[in-house]
Amino acid sequence: MQERRTAKRKLLMFYSRVVDRHTGELIGHLADLTPEGAMLLSAHPVPPDTVFNLHMELPDDASGRLHLKFDAKSRWCQRDPNLDGYAAGFQLLGVPRSDAKVIERLVEMYAFQEH
Repeated sequence: MQERRTAKRKLLMFYSRVVDRHTGELIGHLADLTPEGAMLLSAHPVPPDTVFNLHMELPDDASGRLHLKFDAKSRWCQRDPNLDGYAAGFQLLGVPRSDAKVIERLVEMYAFQEH
């Protein structure tokens, strides 16, 4: 599979719950994030090429908002050998500029620092 990511993946120091905003079902916990995509850690496999309507809880100090709603298409899913579960990659779809700024702020505040 050819890499098409334009932004460098940033691992985060918080694991926000990400749920289906229509059913409330937990899809996974956020592991990394860019304005273009995200990786979730999930207890169950995520079917690829599926569009999800998602709701993510935000840390209190991220932007004055409690959550972020967005649509995302699952691009891949694989068993994670380090966890009892799966890692799944998502492409964010049609993220408004205001929400992209919130994502950029989250990454700025919570990304692990590279040394």
